[in-house]
Amino acid sequence: MMDLKVTLIKSVAHRLPKQRKIVKALGLGKVNSTVVLPDNAATRGALLKIAHLISVEEVNK
Repeated sequence: MMDLKVTLIKSVAHRLPKQRKIVKALGLGKVNSTVVLPDNAATRGALLKIAHLISVEEVNK
């Protein structure tokens, strides 16, 4: 099973409110904060909407 390591690279200041909510819902706060999320369709969909703000790596459990 794979997980995704997501790191916030760019600030959410001056971004669309929907993008800010997605970043917060994923558990990312400040720039360079990192979370490990399950690799599923819901997560991938959210990541696509903020792809320009994040860096994603695949990690094994």
